[in-house]
Amino acid sequence: MIKVMLVDDHELIRIALAAVLGERDDIRIVATAADGEEALRLARAMLPDVVLVDVDMPGMGGLEATRRLATLAHAPKVIALSVHEQPPYPQRMLEAGAVGYLPKGGSADEVVAAVRAVARGLPYIAPKIAGSLILARVHRADSSPLESLSRRELQVMLMLVQGHNVQHIADALKISTKTVFTHRYRIYAKLGVDNDVALTHLAYRYGVVEIV
Repeated sequence: MIKVMLVDDHELIRIALAAVLGERDDIRIVATAADGEEALRLARAMLPDVVLVDVDMPGMGGLEATRRLATLAHAPKVIALSVHEQPPYPQRMLEAGAVGYLPKGGSADEVVAAVRAVARGLPYIAPKIAGSLILARVHRADSSPLESLSRRELQVMLMLVQGHNVQHIADALKISTKTVFTHRYRIYAKLGVDNDVALTHLAYRYGVVEIV
C-alpha cells in the first residue's frame, strides 16, 4: 500500500486529488495539508511514502517544503504539482529534492501513474515538461549529440532512461507502441547505441539524467 499525503492551499484540489487516488486499491491517503509547515508536521507523524506538493502556496511554499521534507529521517518521495510548466520552475523543484513534476492540468491517470512510479523508486516527469527540461540542458552543452533528436524523441529518450516500458510511454504520450518502437530505433541510430543501458550512460555523460 502506497501512503500518500496531499499538500495544496486550495481545498478543492486536495479533495479532487483524494478522490482520484482514493479509488485505487494500492493507494491510501494518510494526510492532507494546506501549507508547508503543516505538511512537515504531518509528514513526521504519518510517514507518507509519497507527497504531492503544490509549488505555489502562502507561507512556506512548495520549494522550501520539498527541501525540508528531503531532510526527514523517513524522507518521502515528492511530486511537484504546478501550473508552471516551463523552466526554471521544474528545474528548481527537482534540485530541491522532488522526484516528480506534474502540471495541474494533467489527467487523473497521469497522477496515479506518477505516484506508482516514484513509489517504485522511478522519477516521473510529465512528458511535455520533460521535453522542455532536456532542451534547456542540451542547449547549454557543447556539441551534444542529443541536439540531433527531435522534441518527441527527447521525450521518449527521457522516459526510457527513467526505466519506463514501451506500453507506459505509449500511454503517457498518447501514441501507439509501434510509434514508440520507431522513435527508439531512430534514437539508437542517431546516438550510435543499441540498447537502453548504453542510452542511459550517454544521457548521464551529457547531464540529462541529472535533471531527474
